[in-house]
Amino acid sequence: MPIDLPSILENEYVLLTSLTLENFEHLIPVASQEKLVQYSPSAIHSPNSLRNYVTIALEERERGMGMPFIIFDKGKQLYAGSTRYMNIGWKNKVMEIGSTWIGREFQGSGLNFQMKQLMINHAFDIMGFEKIEFRIDERNMRSRKAVEKLGGVLEGTLRKNVYLLDGFKRNTCCYGILKEEWKKQQANLS
Repeated sequence: MPIDLPSILENEYVLLTSLTLENFEHLIPVASQEKLVQYSPSAIHSPNSLRNYVTIALEERERGMGMPFIIFDKGKQLYAGSTRYMNIGWKNKVMEIGSTWIGREFQGSGLNFQMKQLMINHAFDIMGFEKIEFRIDERNMRSRKAVEKLGGVLEGTLRKNVYLLDGFKRNTCCYGILKEEWKKQQANLS
């Protein structure tokens, strides 16, 4: 595993730690919420499917292609969901932030924004990446608006490229944030 994969990211709002087979059970109540991942190709609704989801994520981590996190909301003192660095392209310094899901009680609370800012800053400032990508179901307007709020630019739509669990083949919107765009945006906020 490349040394640059963090196991802990933290700010005053959120704690991200490595998602493992030892801690994934904290997420069972969240993962079992109905239609939580309706726009995702991943099954997480039962303890067994969640375990399988984590096992696949850990295999990607071992290959240096991903880093799954368990999300802990410091304000509510509750486990909120999961997210990860994925499709890590070390050579081209491009990675995706995705496989993000948080329980309904955390949605709209600002937790996702805080978590993504933390992850983006770490990827650019510490890991030396130059671009972050996000891939979102075209119909998932809530997630698309959240990425746009972060400064993500819609780069295109992959038509009918991913089957979902219900057999629907989704269109995937591809967003990107370049390091220089992020730095400029952050400077303007200061």
